[in-house]
Amino acid sequence: MRNTEADTLAELIEDCTDLPRELRGEAKPLPEPRAAAPWRVDDANYDQVADLEVYV
Repeated sequence: MRNTEADTLAELIEDCTDLPRELRGEAKPLPEPRAAAPWRVDDANYDQVADLEVYV
């Protein structure tokens, strides 16, 4: 592992994979995926984009 900061994403990934196992912590299983909650567009959502064409 280098003592300097990573300059690229590849270097950062390399640094992270070089960490000793005891420093990485315990691997925990990922939670099961769940169904997405239904969503609705309400008046507050419409108000956020009111007159949007004026700015675009």
